[in-house]
Amino acid sequence: MMGHLKCFLMATTWLLLQVFQVTSILVNVVIEMLSGVYMFIRYDVFSSPLEEKSIMCKDEPEPVTCDSDVAPIVLVHGVFGFGEGKMGGVPYFGGIENTHRRVFCPDLGSLTSLYDRARQLFYYLKGGQVDYGEDHSKTYGHSQFGCVYEQGKYSEWKEDNPIHFVGHSAGAQVIRMLQQMLADKAFKGYQNTNAKWIASITTIAGALNGSTITYIYGMKPDDWRFAKTFSPLWLLSVAVTIYEWLDVPWLKRYYSFGFDHFHMSRKHIGFWGLVDCLSGNAGPFASSDWVIPEVTIQGSTHINSQLNTFSDTYYFSYAVKATEQVEGKVVPKRIQSGGSWFRVQASWICDWSYPKKFQPPYSEYRDEDWWDNDSQLNTISMTHPRLPSEHPLSFDVNDSRMDPQSGVWYCQMLEAYHAQFVLSIRTGTPIHQLYDTIFNRCRSLDMKRRSQSVK
Repeated sequence: MMGHLKCFLMATTWLLLQVFQVTSILVNVVIEMLSGVYMFIRYDVFSSPLEEKSIMCKDEPEPVTCDSDVAPIVLVHGVFGFGEGKMGGVPYFGGIENTHRRVFCPDLGSLTSLYDRARQLFYYLKGGQVDYGEDHSKTYGHSQFGCVYEQGKYSEWKEDNPIHFVGHSAGAQVIRMLQQMLADKAFKGYQNTNAKWIASITTIAGALNGSTITYIYGMKPDDWRFAKTFSPLWLLSVAVTIYEWLDVPWLKRYYSFGFDHFHMSRKHIGFWGLVDCLSGNAGPFASSDWVIPEVTIQGSTHINSQLNTFSDTYYFSYAVKATEQVEGKVVPKRIQSGGSWFRVQASWICDWSYPKKFQPPYSEYRDEDWWDNDSQLNTISMTHPRLPSEHPLSFDVNDSRMDPQSGVWYCQMLEAYHAQFVLSIRTGTPIHQLYDTIFNRCRSLDMKRRSQSVK
């Protein structure tokens, strides 16, 4: 009798844990979307014209021409993020883009792969139809060509007119992949690209080496390309597939996961095509051509093995921590403006250990190195590319420093939660001041470049 009761309690506990984790990932998506609705109502419906001008993103900023004194700054969002024109025009980066000149916020796929986002980002800036490449498209089972940008936001982009990039979360790796593509001359018809097209890269809570929360939500430690059946991420893939299949125009205009190039719409594949996608025989989740596998530790290591740190580019990273040690145990820290939900997720990462029955993701892996986190990403992942090999790093960072060395990652530690860097950034807060610092540093680097060109 006791044995049956024990089994029942264990099964009930497991089921409750699964329900809790499924709920958690859905809550993350809902929070993003409800925040957008709130911001839209707060700043669009009830704001005065002056407030609206200072807060709201422009739906479609006009393309810009070469201006030698101010290089554009491009803000790249991460997983579940969005850019200009989505969520009713809500500014994903909290309106900070309107406080400085020539700051762009492209809307890239919120769940598409780093590769696909990097390709889209290039054509967003240069103009033309997105070309994902013949080989890549055949390998992952989607169309070679995507949306068309009739005129690029900065069509004069080249080595002499470089751009500064700022990436939050997985957006950091999108930028690094784009730079490698530029160095490899990977864009057909553009044979003069190189790494110098990017003046600087700044990462904020960047997913440079992956995150253990991907395993908590269901990615297989022994096969990082796929999620466990009935796990939160597996259920997310089912929900996204249905969302793409339904292809409701007004919903897609409001928020897009970015999988249009897979042609999963009911208009293209019909009912049996949906069955094929849900069965794992077609679509991005069948080929692992989506972002979550790439932000596992193994996925990030695989990607980092193909990406370089370039000697002529300036690199800055902000590693974030919302945990502390209490009596030898890593626990979430109470941070102002940090909700209890963030602490719950942070506690999961603090308590998680890599399953002993599987080979660790790299030879020197230790669970305790990955416990400090910001509720979404591990702090160790954010400093600089370190897997599979270390890139040059300096922790000697002073925000007032005007003469950093190119080709070196300059890292600064911050105390915050992952989501505090987007959406509800208020003027005068430390997060707002952080972006001001980053933008002003980009302008200082512009001045340095101009002075060197004169010499």
